[in-house]
Amino acid sequence: MSHKIWVDADACPNPVKDMLFRAADRKTIPLVLVANQLIRVPASPNISVVRVSSGFDEADNYIVEQLNAGDLVITGDIPLAADAIDKGAVVFNPRGDIYTVDNIKQRLTMRDFMEELRSSGVHTTGPNSFSQADKHAFAQALDKWLSRL
Repeated sequence: MSHKIWVDADACPNPVKDMLFRAADRKTIPLVLVANQLIRVPASPNISVVRVSSGFDEADNYIVEQLNAGDLVITGDIPLAADAIDKGAVVFNPRGDIYTVDNIKQRLTMRDFMEELRSSGVHTTGPNSFSQADKHAFAQALDKWLSRL
């Protein structure tokens, strides 16, 4: 069975998308970017875009419905990561952090805690800007997954 790479593309950094475009063509693996806005992709038989409506969690729901066990999902969305793991996908974020059955519950708890702080008026900082180290970590995680195919 051939695996696919699914990308929660609305918030995915361009350097990560560029790496995925090259990997999809190099390994002839289907890459599907799912977004609720227009995403530019190179012309390739391996790369496709699915544009979903702009409703809450539309892209996430589409990815979870379509993916198969063993597929790779790239997302920074913790609830999507949890749902994808439940379906047997390999999941990591654009910074190369791998989400697993062992760490996803803790990530969900921390996400919910931070959301609770923000909703009670506490000012929290967002993630650091996407760095060269993040790009390198993502490239390593992607290469490791691709080498297992």
